[in-house]
Amino acid sequence: MPRAIVLNPTDNVATLLDAGHAGEACVLEGERSGKLVLLQDVPFGHKICITDTPSGVDIVKYGQVIGRASHKIQAGEHMHVHNIESARARGDLHKG
Repeated sequence: MPRAIVLNPTDNVATLLDAGHAGEACVLEGERSGKLVLLQDVPFGHKICITDTPSGVDIVKYGQVIGRASHKIQAGEHMHVHNIESARARGDLHKG
Protein backbone atom coordinates (compact mmCIF):
# COMPACT_ATOMS: atom_id res chain seq x y z
CA MET A 1 0.00 0.00 0.00
CA PRO A 2 1.56 3.34 -1.01
CA ARG A 3 2.22 6.02 1.59
CA ALA A 4 2.12 9.81 1.29
CA ILE A 5 3.33 12.44 3.73
CA VAL A 6 1.62 15.66 4.77
CA LEU A 7 4.04 17.97 6.58
CA ASN A 8 1.80 20.91 7.41
CA PRO A 9 -1.83 20.87 8.60
CA THR A 10 -2.74 23.53 5.99
CA ASP A 11 -1.52 21.39 3.05
CA ASN A 12 -4.05 20.25 0.46
CA VAL A 13 -1.53 17.94 -1.24
CA ALA A 14 0.62 15.07 0.00
CA THR A 15 3.90 13.75 -1.41
CA LEU A 16 4.08 10.07 -2.30
CA LEU A 17 6.76 8.09 -0.46
CA ASP A 18 6.02 5.06 -2.65
CA ALA A 19 4.81 4.87 -6.25
CA GLY A 20 1.09 4.15 -6.43
CA HIS A 21 -1.36 2.81 -9.00
CA ALA A 22 -4.90 3.82 -9.87
CA GLY A 23 -7.41 2.15 -7.55
CA GLU A 24 -4.94 1.54 -4.72
CA ALA A 25 -5.60 2.88 -1.23
CA CYS A 26 -2.92 5.34 -0.13
CA VAL A 27 -2.12 5.92 3.54
CA LEU A 28 -1.61 9.53 4.65
CA GLU A 29 1.05 10.09 7.31
CA GLY A 30 2.38 13.11 9.17
CA GLU A 31 0.09 16.06 9.96
CA ARG A 32 -2.92 14.22 8.55
CA SER A 33 -3.84 10.60 8.74
CA GLY A 34 -6.26 8.45 6.87
CA LYS A 35 -6.56 6.74 3.51
CA LEU A 36 -7.66 7.78 0.07
CA VAL A 37 -7.94 5.97 -3.25
CA LEU A 38 -5.54 7.00 -6.00
CA LEU A 39 -7.39 7.97 -9.17
CA GLN A 40 -4.33 7.65 -11.45
CA ASP A 41 -0.92 6.04 -11.38
CA VAL A 42 1.37 8.38 -9.42
CA PRO A 43 5.19 8.17 -9.41
CA PHE A 44 7.30 8.26 -6.24
CA GLY A 45 7.88 11.83 -5.06
CA HIS A 46 4.90 13.31 -6.91
CA LYS A 47 1.94 15.02 -5.25
CA ILE A 48 -1.63 13.87 -4.77
CA CYS A 49 -4.65 15.97 -3.93
CA ILE A 50 -5.94 15.15 -0.43
CA THR A 51 -9.14 17.20 -0.49
CA ASP A 52 -11.53 18.10 -3.31
CA THR A 53 -10.21 21.40 -4.67
CA PRO A 54 -12.18 23.87 -6.82
CA SER A 55 -10.58 25.62 -9.80
CA GLY A 56 -8.55 28.71 -8.84
CA VAL A 57 -7.88 27.61 -5.25
CA ASP A 58 -4.31 27.86 -3.93
CA ILE A 59 -2.34 24.62 -3.82
CA VAL A 60 -0.44 24.39 -0.52
CA LYS A 61 2.54 22.09 0.10
CA TYR A 62 4.68 22.27 3.28
CA GLY A 63 2.54 25.26 4.33
CA GLN A 64 3.55 27.28 1.25
CA VAL A 65 1.45 28.21 -1.78
CA ILE A 66 3.03 26.49 -4.79
CA GLY A 67 0.38 27.35 -7.38
CA ARG A 68 -3.33 27.31 -8.18
CA ALA A 69 -5.69 24.61 -9.32
CA SER A 70 -6.17 25.09 -13.06
CA HIS A 71 -9.48 23.20 -12.87
CA LYS A 72 -11.52 21.25 -10.29
CA ILE A 73 -9.41 18.47 -8.76
CA GLN A 74 -10.67 15.47 -6.79
CA ALA A 75 -9.03 13.94 -3.74
CA GLY A 76 -6.78 11.12 -4.95
CA GLU A 77 -5.79 12.80 -8.22
CA HIS A 78 -2.17 13.17 -9.30
CA MET A 79 -1.10 16.81 -8.87
CA HIS A 80 1.39 18.12 -11.42
CA VAL A 81 1.72 20.66 -14.25
CA HIS A 82 -1.43 19.33 -15.94
CA ASN A 83 -3.64 20.65 -13.12
CA ILE A 84 -1.51 23.15 -11.17
CA GLU A 85 -0.83 26.59 -12.58
CA SER A 86 2.26 28.31 -11.23
CA ALA A 87 1.66 31.48 -9.24
CA ARG A 88 5.34 32.39 -8.91
CA ALA A 89 7.12 34.91 -11.14
CA ARG A 90 3.91 35.41 -13.15
CA GLY A 91 4.20 38.99 -14.35
CA ASP A 92 1.12 38.40 -16.52
CA LEU A 93 -0.97 38.10 -13.36
CA HIS A 94 -0.09 41.62 -12.15
CA LYS A 95 -2.34 44.50 -13.16
CA GLY A 96 -0.52 47.58 -14.46
